[in-house]
Amino acid sequence: MGVTEDGRRSGGLDLTPWGKFDRGEMAVYALLFHLLDVAAVAGVVWDRVLSPAQRLLIARGMGVNLSEARCLVMFFCALHDLGKASWFQQQEPHPWARVSDALRDDARGWRRMRHERASMHAVLQLLAEAGYRADRSDSPGVRVAQIVGGHHGRFLQLDLDGAARLERTQVVMGGARWQDLRRRYFTLIRHLTGAEAVPQQVTVPAAVLVTAVGVIADRLASSRHYWLPKALAPAFGPVEHYAQSCADAVRLVEEAGLRRVVLPAVPFARVHHGATDPNVLQASLITQLPPRAAVKGPGIVVVTDTTGAGKTIAALETARIFNASGDTQGIAWLLPTTATADAAYDTLEKYVAAHHPEHAPVSLVHSHTWANRAYTDHRLADAEGELTCDEHWTGDEPDGAPGPGERPAERVTVPDGWLRGWDRALLAPFTVATHDQALMAALPVRFSALRLLALSGRTVIVDEVHAMTPFMLQILHRLLEWLGALHCPVVLLSATLPGTVTDTLVRHYLTGAGHKRRALPAHSYAPSYPGWSYTAATDASLTRMDLGAVQRHAAEHRRTAHLQLVPVRHASRTGIDTRTGAGTLPAAPADPCAGTGGVPPLVERLEHITRTIAPVAAQGGCAIVACATMDAAQQTYLHLRDHLDWPDEGTLVLLHARLPEQERETLIRRLRKRMGAGRAPGEHLVVVTTSILDMSLDIDVDVMISDLAPLNILLQRLGRLWRFENRWAADPDRRPGWLSGTVPVLHVLEPVDDHRRTRIPAGWRTLHPAHLLHTTADTLRHTGPHGQEITLPDHVQSLIEAFHHRTDGHEDAGEDDGLPASARGSQYQVRRRRQEHHSALHLAPAPRHTMSLSDLHRQDLHARDAVTRLGVMPRRLLPLYRSPRGRLFLDRDLTRPLDLDRKPTTAAARTILQHTLPVPAPWILGGHQHPPAAWKHHALLADVVLLPLDPDDPGTGVRFENHTLNVQPVLGLTSTRHPQP
Repeated sequence: MGVTEDGRRSGGLDLTPWGKFDRGEMAVYALLFHLLDVAAVAGVVWDRVLSPAQRLLIARGMGVNLSEARCLVMFFCALHDLGKASWFQQQEPHPWARVSDALRDDARGWRRMRHERASMHAVLQLLAEAGYRADRSDSPGVRVAQIVGGHHGRFLQLDLDGAARLERTQVVMGGARWQDLRRRYFTLIRHLTGAEAVPQQVTVPAAVLVTAVGVIADRLASSRHYWLPKALAPAFGPVEHYAQSCADAVRLVEEAGLRRVVLPAVPFARVHHGATDPNVLQASLITQLPPRAAVKGPGIVVVTDTTGAGKTIAALETARIFNASGDTQGIAWLLPTTATADAAYDTLEKYVAAHHPEHAPVSLVHSHTWANRAYTDHRLADAEGELTCDEHWTGDEPDGAPGPGERPAERVTVPDGWLRGWDRALLAPFTVATHDQALMAALPVRFSALRLLALSGRTVIVDEVHAMTPFMLQILHRLLEWLGALHCPVVLLSATLPGTVTDTLVRHYLTGAGHKRRALPAHSYAPSYPGWSYTAATDASLTRMDLGAVQRHAAEHRRTAHLQLVPVRHASRTGIDTRTGAGTLPAAPADPCAGTGGVPPLVERLEHITRTIAPVAAQGGCAIVACATMDAAQQTYLHLRDHLDWPDEGTLVLLHARLPEQERETLIRRLRKRMGAGRAPGEHLVVVTTSILDMSLDIDVDVMISDLAPLNILLQRLGRLWRFENRWAADPDRRPGWLSGTVPVLHVLEPVDDHRRTRIPAGWRTLHPAHLLHTTADTLRHTGPHGQEITLPDHVQSLIEAFHHRTDGHEDAGEDDGLPASARGSQYQVRRRRQEHHSALHLAPAPRHTMSLSDLHRQDLHARDAVTRLGVMPRRLLPLYRSPRGRLFLDRDLTRPLDLDRKPTTAAARTILQHTLPVPAPWILGGHQHPPAAWKHHALLADVVLLPLDPDDPGTGVRFENHTLNVQPVLGLTSTRHPQP
C-alpha cells in the first residue's frame, strides 16, 4: 500500500489530497508529504548553500536569531503549495478519484485559481490566526504570503480588501472541511519545523532571499527521480515521513552540486599561472585590504589599470580576501561578451582547480554556452534536458569518450547536471557569466530572486565596466543598489573608466547599503590611476592604494606607445561576389589637397592597410586589423589575400561574429594561444577582425591597425600592442627582427572626404555616436612623426577624463554632414538620455522603494524577453547543404546528415546550434525557411531560420525580401542588399 493510502487507512489526518502525479506510473504523491519534503530540503539549503552573510541578513531582516530564522525559512518554503488543497485537486481525474469522499463532497462552489495565488490567499489568513500582523503591504504576514505565492518566479499582488479577504477565500477555495484541512496542514508543518517565533518584520532583501530558497527547495523536491520512489514506497505517517525526508534531503542537495566551497590557502604562484609574485598593485591589495575588510566588512572595490597589468589577478585576490572572512564564498565574474566570458572561464577554472578542492563546480552562463566545448562535459552533452532544463540528469545515460577539446568528466570543476540549467547555473559556487545574466536580476523577470540569491552569496566581479552603454549602466546602478542591500562584496574592473562614472557606481552601492545619498561625503570615491579603492558598506569609509605604491606600480609597467591618426579615403563597398568571394571597389577620385602646402597625397584605406601589413606578410610577426564592420572585415581580408603573398593558409585569418558558432569559438581559442604570452618565436599571423578581440584577452601583437573608434576603445586596443614587451625583455627574439629600433604604433584610420574633413561612413552610424568619433579624431589630430605619444599608464586617465569632459560638454570637434559640433553633441546627449530613460522604465524598484513585493514584478517578463542592451536581437541562421538525392546535411562535405522530421535529442540540438550563426532580423524578412514542426516547441530551436544551400554551387545564395544571403568558407555569412524599387 502506497503512502497516499495511509490517511484513509488510519483514520487520522487526511493524506488523500495529491501534490504530485506521474501519468506514466499512475503514481500519486500526497500533498502534505511534498510540503514536508520542501521543508526538509530548505533546511539543508540553509545549512549547506547559503553563506553566513545571507543567513545573517535573513535573520536580521526578520528580527530573530539564526536558529529561529532557519525554522521560519523551512516553514515558509513548505507552505508554497498549500493552495493545491483547492480546485487544483480536480484537474487530474485519476488522483482526484482517490481523494476522500468527505473532501470531494465539500468541493461544491470552489472556483478555478492558479495554485500559487491560492496558496498566498490561504496562507495569509492562517498567518493572521497565528499572530502575524497582516494589515499593510509591508507587514510580515503579507510579505510571507507573497513569499509563498512567489515560488513560480513572480511576486503576486495581494488585495487585502478584495480577493484576499477571508470571506471570499472561504467561498472560492472549498467548504469547511477544506479550510480545516489547510489549517491542520499549516499547524502540523509549523510544529514539525519548529517555527514558533512570530517575526515582527520581514525586510525586502530578506523576503527575496527566502523566496529563492523556496524556489530551489521546490525544484529539487519536485524532481521525478526524488518523489516517485517515495510515492511507491510503503506507507508512513507524516512524522516518520518528515524524519526520512530530512535525511534524504542532504543527499538530494549534494547530488545537485549545491554547496559552499572554501578554497584552501595555497601559494600565489600556483593559482595564478604565469605570475611568480604579485606586482605592486596586487601586493598593495594583499597587504592593505585584509585588515580594513576584517573590521569594516564587505564593500565595493574599484581597480583601474592599463590592459595587461594584472587586474584579473587583483580581482581574484580581492575575492579571496573577502571570502576569507567566512561571510561569503565563491566568485561571480561578469564580462561584456561571450568571447571574453569564454576566456575568463578558462582562467577561473584553472584558478579553482589549482586549489585542489574535492569538488568545486565552475559554471559558464551566457546565451551561447552550448558552443563552448571546453565547458561541455561529454556525458552531459548526451543527457536529455541539458539545454531545455526540464529534466534532472541522473547519470544513467551511456558514457562515451570525450570529444576533441571537451573536458573529462572527472574534473572537480565540472558542474553537476542540475546546475546546467541557465537560471540555476548561477548558483554554482564559481561562475563566469556575461553582464546581461546579472543585470536581469535588476529587471522584473521571472526568478529574479534566484539570480539575486546566486549573486549575493559570493564576491561579484564586474569586469570591463567601461564597455557598458548608458542603457546598461542604468541597470547596473540598480543592481549595485540590490547588491549593497544584500551586503555583497563587489569588485569593479576597468582600464578606461572616468572618475565621475566611478563615483556614481559607488554611490548607488552605498545607497543600497542603507546610506542616504545626500548624507554621503562629497569627495570622490575613484582610485588613483593606476590603483584601487575600497569603500566599506557599513560606514562608507574610503581606503585607497598608498601613493608610493601607485608610483612604484606605474614605474614597473611604464611603456610608451603611439596613436597615429591616418586620414584615408574610405571607399564604400559595392558588394562581395557570392560566386567568387571577391570584393569590388569604386574608383578613387582625385585628391584636391594632394601636393599643396606639403600635404601628402590622400591614400585609400585598403592601400594603407596593405602597405602596413606587407612587412608582416613577408618577414613575420603578429598583426591585427580591427575593422569597424563585418562587411569591412570581409572586404579587407579579401584585399589582403589577393594583394600580398602568404606563406601558408593559416597566416591570414578572418574573425568576426557571423561565423558558425563552433568555428568561431575554436578559432578564438587558437588565436589566444598563438598570440598569448607563450607564443612561439617566429610566429607569423595576421588577423582581420572587428571588435571581438578588444577586451579581456591576454594577447600581444606587433602591428595594429584600427578603423576610427571612440578613444576608450582605441586605448583598449592599444593595450594589445606590444603588451608583453616588459615580460619579454630578456627574450628579444619574440619580436620579428624587422621591428628592431621601431616604436609600437597603433594606426588609426580616419575616414575623410576630399577636403580631409572627418566623414563617418553611413554603415558606422549604428555602431557609435558620430560625436564620439569626431571628438576622438580631434583629440588625436595633433600628432608627431609617430602619432600622439602616450605613456602608459601615466597618460591614460587624463586622456579619458578629457575625452569624457568633451563628449559631455559639447566642445567643438569639427563638423559632419553640415551639422555643427554643438548640434551633434546635443544629439548625442539626447540619445544618451533617451537610453537612460528607456532603461529606467523597465527597472525593478530599489529595495528601499519597494512597499509590496509585487512591485518587483509589475511586468510579467521572461528572461528570454528581457532587454539588457539596446539593438535588434539577432536571429539564428542554420546553413544546410542539400545532396543530389535531396537529403540535408550540416556540412558542405555532406558527412553530417540532419533529419528535420525527428525531434532532436539534447546532443543533436547542441550540434545543430553549434552550426548556427547570428543574422540581423531585418535581413531574413520575407523568407519561407521556417524551422520544421519537430522544432517548434524546442526552447532554443523554435526560432532558427534555415538556409538551404547547394554545395555544388557555392556562389548561389538564398534570396529574402531585401537581401540575398550565403555562407562562404572562411568569409562566413555574406549579404547582398537588393536595391529598393
